[in-house]
Amino acid sequence: MTAPTTSLMIRDFPEDERPRERLIQDGPQSLSNHELLAIMLRTGSKDESVLQLANRLLTTFEGLRLLKDASVDEMMSIKGIGSAKAVQIMAAVELGRRIHRLQYEDRYVIRSPEDAANYVMEDMRFLTQEHFVCLYLNTKNQVLHQQTIFIGSLNASIVHPREVFKEAFRRSAASFICLHNHPSGDPSPSREDIDVTKRLNECGKLIGIELLDHLIIGDQKFISLKEKGYM
Repeated sequence: MTAPTTSLMIRDFPEDERPRERLIQDGPQSLSNHELLAIMLRTGSKDESVLQLANRLLTTFEGLRLLKDASVDEMMSIKGIGSAKAVQIMAAVELGRRIHRLQYEDRYVIRSPEDAANYVMEDMRFLTQEHFVCLYLNTKNQVLHQQTIFIGSLNASIVHPREVFKEAFRRSAASFICLHNHPSGDPSPSREDIDVTKRLNECGKLIGIELLDHLIIGDQKFISLKEKGYM
């Protein structure tokens, strides 16, 4: 004989403790991550409430940090998550990314190293490989374009000025800022970082498209090589 389940379904909760009702009454900021996720998932299973499913999903991916990059197949490998639920989660994550970027879309102006770091921090801080990125600016220091130039370990022979300045000419940029991440989270510059910076700085002076800075992005922190005196 099968033992009776002890799982509480959403309908078993008092109305004022259900995630949807609490969101309406107190706002989304009052809900935990797994409660917000439960609202997106909508339903659990006959043996598990949607809150339990949401909690198990977050536990499997060690929280939002890994869930935000999970593929549909990875999410579907979890019991209770079918293609519809996986697609809903992925769509919600992507929508969140786009909303976060909205404040930057209307010709974001860079006036300081902090401005440049804020522009890319959420995109770059969790990358598991080094990405070398350039921000191309107009004469008002507004961002015209963001381009990933290279992915992999940084050295002066691989990050060739030709690739950096080709995009600058294409965008009619007046200046540019280089950024790359350190997957370790530590933004301390290496000898290769400094060499690449000096090479691009010299080329920019010759061509007339100024390198304004080179930022190294760590986990919620960064270093400006200009402020450190390397250019």
